[in-house]
Amino acid sequence: MSIDPIQTDILISGGGVAGLTAAAAFGTAGFKVICVDPMPPVTDAQAEGADMRTTAFLQPSVKILEAAGLWQRLVPFAAALQIMRIIDAGGEKPEARLTRDFDASDISDQPFGWNLPNWLLRREMVARLAELPNVDFRAGVATTGLVTRRAEARVTLSDGTLVQAKLVIGADGRDSFIRQAAGIGAKLHHYGQKALAFAVTHPVPHENVSTEVHRTGGPFTLVPLPDRDGAHCSAIVWMERGAEADRLAALDKEAFEAAMLERSTGILGPLTLATRRAVWPMRVQHAQALNGERVALIAEAAHVIPPIGAQGLNMSLADIGCLLELSRKHAEDLGSAQMLTAYHRARWPEVRARIAGIDMLNRVSMIAPRPLRDLRAGALGAIYGLKPVRQLMMRAGLGMK
Repeated sequence: MSIDPIQTDILISGGGVAGLTAAAAFGTAGFKVICVDPMPPVTDAQAEGADMRTTAFLQPSVKILEAAGLWQRLVPFAAALQIMRIIDAGGEKPEARLTRDFDASDISDQPFGWNLPNWLLRREMVARLAELPNVDFRAGVATTGLVTRRAEARVTLSDGTLVQAKLVIGADGRDSFIRQAAGIGAKLHHYGQKALAFAVTHPVPHENVSTEVHRTGGPFTLVPLPDRDGAHCSAIVWMERGAEADRLAALDKEAFEAAMLERSTGILGPLTLATRRAVWPMRVQHAQALNGERVALIAEAAHVIPPIGAQGLNMSLADIGCLLELSRKHAEDLGSAQMLTAYHRARWPEVRARIAGIDMLNRVSMIAPRPLRDLRAGALGAIYGLKPVRQLMMRAGLGMK
């Protein structure tokens, strides 16, 4: 085994959706990139381990996807999100008692965003990386060691390879090895809540409306997908307190579909389970800094939030966009302390603000006592009735200035 290190501009640890996007973006920009992930990406919906969640790319994220050469690959499979519908079903019975629509046309001539299955994102992103000769994607390879100096970082890989990089990007998830190896702490809060993620078919067309139904335990969210075998299709994220989520996940198909129909208030008619159910624990977490010596953290290595308002991965793409802009500006001193301090300062205020906002929304959605649910419904009605406030909320949700 050779002990001579491989030279690269950037080593990306993590080959999830964020890591693959970063590899494509930096590779398209001309940087020499190595991207590693211990798990080969599952790129078929029917394969074991396929990620059945979906990702909604909001308007500002399209810019970075275009820069990465990805958007033209993804848009044929995307379902547009034109309207965000909020339903309060917090009354005595699980029925819609207040419905409010937030329409993208109030602030833009484009939809709020576009929704795609995560397994398909991986398929198209891996294909894009194969087109880039300056990107080396190593599936099934993990980062096992990190040593940094002022001038470089040295990363040891699980196959024995030693990599010398100017910049190491930690995109390796909520339990990030890179974050820990760089000595960066993280603040964590568990909600005692889990999310079920799956896809359904239904008789009523979704008409590009993304719907959040609020009762208690967390939102029940239906997000448009393209039709599936001629049937209307949506992705669902159903958030509940942990014990209730486990109970729902264990139900047989018929009982689960009956529970879905009730929880959805029947807005799209009977829902037919079209995929397996995945269960994810909910937490909010943020790194105590987004930078270390020769290290930048992005995505869930930097911040973890509940899946509300399509904020999670869009925050991650904002990380990538900011880091890419600074890398171009600092091409001669890539990964320097000056560059990475600028990255932290640019992203930190928005990351903290969005974490606080989503945390508040999630806590409100979990409310159980009826009087507080009534107050929640009243607040929604009041906010919706003020058009400037409604428009401000929509712009803020998209990350528009």
